[in-house]
Amino acid sequence: ADLVVAAMVGVAGLPATLAAVQAGTPVALANKETLVAAGALVVPAAKRSGARLLPVDSEHAAIWQALAAAGDCHGQGDEPDTHAPRHLCPPCACPGDVERVTLTASGGPFREWSADRIASATPAEALNHPTWSMGAKVTIDSASLTNKALELLEAHHLFGLPPEKLDAVVHPQSIVHSLVTFRDGSVIAQLDEPDMRSPIQRALTFPHRLPGNTPRLDLARVGSLTFEAPDLDRFPALTLAERAMRAGGTAGAVLNAANEAAVARFLSDNPRRAIRFGEIARLTAAAMDALPATPMHTLEDCLQADRAARAWVEGQ
Repeated sequence: ADLVVAAMVGVAGLPATLAAVQAGTPVALANKETLVAAGALVVPAAKRSGARLLPVDSEHAAIWQALAAAGDCHGQGDEPDTHAPRHLCPPCACPGDVERVTLTASGGPFREWSADRIASATPAEALNHPTWSMGAKVTIDSASLTNKALELLEAHHLFGLPPEKLDAVVHPQSIVHSLVTFRDGSVIAQLDEPDMRSPIQRALTFPHRLPGNTPRLDLARVGSLTFEAPDLDRFPALTLAERAMRAGGTAGAVLNAANEAAVARFLSDNPRRAIRFGEIARLTAAAMDALPATPMHTLEDCLQADRAARAWVEGQ
């Protein structure tokens, strides 16, 4: 294959994606769970084989373009940073030049809801996303902001950034897809309509920019862009990203698997298995407590942690 598009939902996409990377094949990566669960395996494998990881998630495609706009890793007056993410293409600004990367979140359907109302939300309410049209699992994750936690972990592995250089901001219009702040105080953001065809096309046609068929952004029509800090009391899932980054090893695999299992229970038609919406983040955090991170050296290490986390959530 000239290019592998990894667009499977969940950790099911990991074995095939890792195989493609090990073979040196470029991967257009829409499957964030691959890096969340096993970034410590996939990124080093890409560096060894020379395979390029082309981000399809709108936020990571935005970061990719912002870093590329800032120049390559051989900045004027600076020594090249040997820790730059060479598995990405084109070469990106040195991580040392980056002060902060900010991913935007729409806030989902519950952005203005109270904590009690969020906790008892129904599947129909959680699936009613105000901005994006996505599959059920991703839409549920977006409603709890777990999706943003997973995307922060993905950015951590993809761009080689520590947790203190990553954060998220709620941006209901979903026009600004991510922002990169550099050490001189400059901020480069990528703006576009909330249409997944744009980042998909960017990955599929790289290194070219071909004519697109998406609506053109009209800022006068949009009128205003607003931003607010996420409320971690109402959306505690967002805190799990930093926890997994700092723990390393299998922590991301446990987070991802526990969340997948909890979302499946929330959407279950079986009243004996179904859980309330507020239980998704609680069960995920509790699984991370019950299954502390261990080193990840092989695919089996990741899959074993995945199985253990699913079994733990199923047993609650």
